[in-house]
Amino acid sequence: MFKGVASRALGVFALFTVVCGLGYTLVVTGIAQVAFPYRANGSLIKVDGKVVEGARVVTEQFLPQGPAAPQVAIKQSGTNGGGFFGVNSAHPYENPSAFTNIIEMTSLLLIPAACCFTFGIGVRNTKQGKAIFAAMFILLVIFTGTIAVNEHAGTPQLADGGAVNIEMTGGQAGGNMEGKESRFGIATSSTWSAYTTAASNGSVNSMHDSYTPLGGFVQMLQMALGEVVFGGVGCGLYGMIGFAILTVFIAGLMVGRTPEFLGKKIEPGEMRWAVVLCLATPFAILVCSAIACMVPGLADQLNNGGAHGFSEVLYAFISCGGNNGSAFAGMNCNIPWINVMLGLEMLFARFVPIVGTLAIAGSLAKKGKVAESAGTLSTTNGMFVFLLVFIVLLIGALSFFPALALGPVAEFFQMIA
Repeated sequence: MFKGVASRALGVFALFTVVCGLGYTLVVTGIAQVAFPYRANGSLIKVDGKVVEGARVVTEQFLPQGPAAPQVAIKQSGTNGGGFFGVNSAHPYENPSAFTNIIEMTSLLLIPAACCFTFGIGVRNTKQGKAIFAAMFILLVIFTGTIAVNEHAGTPQLADGGAVNIEMTGGQAGGNMEGKESRFGIATSSTWSAYTTAASNGSVNSMHDSYTPLGGFVQMLQMALGEVVFGGVGCGLYGMIGFAILTVFIAGLMVGRTPEFLGKKIEPGEMRWAVVLCLATPFAILVCSAIACMVPGLADQLNNGGAHGFSEVLYAFISCGGNNGSAFAGMNCNIPWINVMLGLEMLFARFVPIVGTLAIAGSLAKKGKVAESAGTLSTTNGMFVFLLVFIVLLIGALSFFPALALGPVAEFFQMIA
């Protein structure tokens, strides 16, 4: 009896399996294909009325993975600047919080700033190292403050004639937040941009192309000076020493004495190399930028025309000449002739100043120390620091103001017109 019931049960099970599992499925599929082919085949993606083969609606977010954390220490402390992700330190994997943001900004300038004190110990005059550090720090504060003030002020275009409230309130950051990570806001984004363009780093946590005209002006000026405001590991220091030699020479002319630095007389040979050291980078940047602007096809590589388009070109060549690597990102540099020009510019602007520095060091090493007297110009007091800051800004203005006037300065006046 049990065997009979079991066999009938298995027969019914097999019948319903065939009818419901196979037959019903085939019938329903056939009807669907005839009556509702689009729905039967899934959600077909159409563009301009045409079905896109292989397209599908993505309902999940895919995040790229990789060795982001180890790269941070390399790019910040080593003043390399290259991040694992395209958005660099705006990406939460490379810069997840305000705390890491502060650590990374500190790391950016840590070794270049320490080089000032190392120099003072090396020449057995710690006051000299502190004086150079003070000049760099004053310039950094001026530049950082200028960027922050302009970004907090925003632009008339953002305010739309007063129709839009761009003031800082409890519910909004205010100012020019375009291109900035909302986790950091204007203050730390402006500080980072000042730090990274002061050093030969290039890492970013915001888009420099979206800064106000005067904010971009300061970024370019810092790099154009040869990144002497701390600069890269070592290269910012020797750039500032070149300016220090120019300062003691000009000060010596003012008081009618032979200029001295580190107890050694500064003579015409050292002055010639100091001029080469200070002007090699501006020369390379301006010449290469001018040549690029004369090439007819350059306009096709720009996202913007007019003053901002010129700023994009100038920023690209300043960044390469200053060994920075950041960009306004509105210029396509990945074409052969621009690649060659930028490469040649980097070679010239990096190695010629090094040759000048070594020539000055070798010349001074051969000379004996001169005894200090009542008429010796001090290179460690506040007056010297002030003169050094003034000379750095003066040389920068004389070298780059005509070019910057065609870019960010012209864009600023267009903005307020």
